[in-house]
Amino acid sequence: MKMLIFALLLALIPCAAAAQGAPHYAVAIGATPVLNTPDFGSVFSGARPLDPCRGVRPVEFVALEGTLFRIEGQEEKDGVTVYRVTSNDYPHPSRTGYFVDARFLKSVDAGFPERPRSLPGLEEVRRGLLASLGRPYVWGGDLRDGVPLLAGFYPGADPLAGVDCSGLLYQATDGFTPRNSAALTSFGAAVPIAGLSPDGIAARLEPLDLIVWKGHVMVVLDRDWVIESTMGCRGGGGVHRSPLKQALRRIMKSRKALDDYPARGEGAKGFVVRRWFPR
Repeated sequence: MKMLIFALLLALIPCAAAAQGAPHYAVAIGATPVLNTPDFGSVFSGARPLDPCRGVRPVEFVALEGTLFRIEGQEEKDGVTVYRVTSNDYPHPSRTGYFVDARFLKSVDAGFPERPRSLPGLEEVRRGLLASLGRPYVWGGDLRDGVPLLAGFYPGADPLAGVDCSGLLYQATDGFTPRNSAALTSFGAAVPIAGLSPDGIAARLEPLDLIVWKGHVMVVLDRDWVIESTMGCRGGGGVHRSPLKQALRRIMKSRKALDDYPARGEGAKGFVVRRWFPR
């Protein structure tokens, strides 16, 4: 009998090992900050402001409720479990990795569905963009009213109430668009603009077209206006509108109009227009 039990235990060992090595998944129970460091305590202690102008940029983005994560690792920091994660909602390479406080997540089984993505209508997107007017620029922010769970887990933390340039569009589209300006340079279809004047470019633009380069994006509201969120290290930052032609003239003082954004450094001083909204 003992030999039989021993044999059964041996047979179970490979299964247990396989289960231990199986991928683990979790889903965001609400808006969830994703950092490029596991040191959540130091980031959200309130001891130092998150200041992108001085290079304090630990927040990569705020994942929306329902965002699915694959757990790649786990560690303890100041008594808090921190997961190293990957997500299809933010598939960009990272030198440091991406990290989430486990309290923002709940475990789910493999095969759990990705967050549904449904693009709002054009007018709804435009209203969403305008609703953020006057909100501050927040590096990695994509919720103008901030992250409700932060105050409970980290009293005194910066609430991340604001949006960066691609975060402005991400919130207005309910997380439909890429959450990174570099990805937006190839999102949708190219609008040919090379060699055109600011007035010539303006004549080709349609509502919700993107004027974008690696590092910044602005969104066309209509024939007359664009909207953007700027860092404003010298003042005047946050979400604001600008006259379309005036914005193009300002950009073209230092950047060249391109039909396609190059994959390598040649596009460092260029910009493109991308048409992504279906009509």
